[in-house]
Amino acid sequence: MIEVKQVSHAFEIGKKGDKNIIPVLEDISFKVEKGEIVTIVGRSGSGKSTLLNIISGFIKANQGEVWIDETKVSDFNESKFADFRLQHLGFIFQNFQLIPSMTAFQNVELPLVFRGIDEQTRKSLVDETLSKVGLLEYKDHYPSELSGGQQQRVSIARALVVNPPLILADEPTGSLDSETETELLAFIQELNQDLGITFLIITHDEKVANIGDRTIEIADGKVLEGVLV
Repeated sequence: MIEVKQVSHAFEIGKKGDKNIIPVLEDISFKVEKGEIVTIVGRSGSGKSTLLNIISGFIKANQGEVWIDETKVSDFNESKFADFRLQHLGFIFQNFQLIPSMTAFQNVELPLVFRGIDEQTRKSLVDETLSKVGLLEYKDHYPSELSGGQQQRVSIARALVVNPPLILADEPTGSLDSETETELLAFIQELNQDLGITFLIITHDEKVANIGDRTIEIADGKVLEGVLV
């Protein structure tokens, strides 16, 4: 499902003629098999979020290759990667990234609008997906009218509505209380088992890391020896 091959990346800080090179990732390689939940852990500043941004095409690595579903995505330009994301990837963010002026229904509907799907089909798909996450009765509520756990479920519904084979999650429980976190992690496992969705999850939370089939640890931009199973 995902193959990262010898990815390295550094950021340039400063103006032309006075630039500092800040290494972030060094020779990162790993695979995520279809149907797995793989978690990537590491301290703040270890490079794990940069790695996720490279895999999802928001940052282009200085070196190395990224393959998703047997497609070499690291060669894509920005426009081609945007199209690929829309068709193949779902995203869950720590801060939900919901549009405050849109209802839960409208937030979930947005990826379908971008795909050019007709209104009747969109309504059916959004209702079905909100029902899956237990929020159909809240579809006309705005994010400010929902709890943190409910907002994250709307975020998951938005990721699910396009039926992606792969969901990338960046600290998905970071804004949730302990009880809601437990419920959300159980729900992610349920989606993985029932729908066969592959998850790659970035986290520094041991509780989140423990739901993974495998955990990859990054420190100082490198994968530590071995992969925890």
